[in-house]
Amino acid sequence: MNIATLIINTMINIKKAGFVILLACTLLSCNELMQIASSVMGSQSLSSAEIIAGLKQALTVGTDSTVARVSKAGGYYKDAAIKILLPPEADIITKNLSRIPGGDKLVENVIQSINAAAEDAAKEVAPIFISSITSMTITDGLSILKGNGTAATDYLKKTTSMQLFNLYQPKIKKSIDKKLVGNMSPLESWNKLTSEWNKIANSMVGQIAGFTPVNTQLDAFLTQKALDGLFLKIGEQEQKIRTDPLARVTDLLKRVFGSQQ
Repeated sequence: MNIATLIINTMINIKKAGFVILLACTLLSCNELMQIASSVMGSQSLSSAEIIAGLKQALTVGTDSTVARVSKAGGYYKDAAIKILLPPEADIITKNLSRIPGGDKLVENVIQSINAAAEDAAKEVAPIFISSITSMTITDGLSILKGNGTAATDYLKKTTSMQLFNLYQPKIKKSIDKKLVGNMSPLESWNKLTSEWNKIANSMVGQIAGFTPVNTQLDAFLTQKALDGLFLKIGEQEQKIRTDPLARVTDLLKRVFGSQQ
């Protein structure tokens, strides 16, 4: 075949291709056609098994990295984004303690003890995460892959929160049960404070004044704050894997999450 014939045949093929595209666009919108083509190409490049394996690996990498960070000494306490503080209603307790010599240090010791309890609990979360990750279905995986920037973290939160709460709460409670000033623990101080306040808030005078009773359970509040911090950090790791190629530390992660870009 000479060059002239090759050029003519190529032009004919281009015209045929253009006709096919034009015909398709008359039957479907061009936007629909592009979506179908994209879907076909995507299904050819990534199998369901690869998608699930990649997402499981992403969650494993994200949770391992987070747990290693928050479970070390100061993992919660030294990170301003997840440091666990007493609820606002405890301000009156902390203000009164700060008036006595060494009171500020005493309050900070309570907060440090709470955060240390969370750091200790974090050392035991791996089996809970592994169970959730290995149980991921194809439906879960496809939803996560097409979901928002923290869809995998949201899945993990939905499937592990109850178990994690039960793991963290006893450790948090033990930390606030320790006796402090006047042989009274932070938990006892909290219960006494809220009990007295609620008597006033629930009285006729308190209702007229618009006072609101405080029903916060201290150990539950602090436990939830600990879990919020844990998932915040896992979510940050997920977003890195989704958006930063350098965070995709394996070929599978590069393949799965690279396909989404």
